Amino acid sequence: MHVRAQAVLFDNDGTLIDSTAAIMRCWRQWSTEFGLPEGVIDLGRTFGRTATAIASEVLPPALLADAVGHYEDLEEADPVCEVLPGAARLLHALPHDRWAIVTSAAFTVALARLTHAALPIGTLVTADDTLRGKPDPEPYLIAARRLGVRPEDCVVFEDAPAGLRAARAAGMTAVGLTTTHRADQLLDADVLVENLDAVEVLTKPAGQGVNLVLRTLRPVAAQLAGRP
Repeated sequence: MHVRAQAVLFDNDGTLIDSTAAIMRCWRQWSTEFGLPEGVIDLGRTFGRTATAIASEVLPPALLADAVGHYEDLEEADPVCEVLPGAARLLHALPHDRWAIVTSAAFTVALARLTHAALPIGTLVTADDTLRGKPDPEPYLIAARRLGVRPEDCVVFEDAPAGLRAARAAGMTAVGLTTTHRADQLLDADVLVENLDAVEVLTKPAGQGVNLVLRTLRPVAAQLAGRP
């Protein structure tokens, strides 16, 4: 499948890197330190969501700011992650002004993980830049604005349902990766790929966007027909 776009937007955790083990460690330690019962944080629902959104479900508002700050400190101190297949190759193949990373993590956490993974860091949108995190479209709309492109001219790569909903709400093409969720859990994806190793970049003249070739896991949704 060929996809043409003016910009490519990537989620980070679960898309470019695998930080699942570190995230689980941090939430478990955080829960213990705040005296919360084991299992009160549904770890399966943490993917693609901000720490503020998750913590607000189990703590009163008066504790929220300090609690989220502490969780982010735990994450920053535990940046261990692995680069997922195809991620480094794809980022290096794309023009530097045609891609961005859009993550629900705080800036310091995202920077620590990307540095640990030795991945290039270009335009970066984090939880610190937004008032509303995924599944709200705000993070992806900010990325499009920073790159100077229309939302409808962007393609998004995401592993989490919340991120895919955000991309679709922003009017962008949403490509789901089955790196952390089953295919039947990614119903908001326009198309599915196994991971970024299934994506190739075709060269185009400078200033004319990006051509991608995807080895897909399911046919393109009807709404993709006719998109640029």
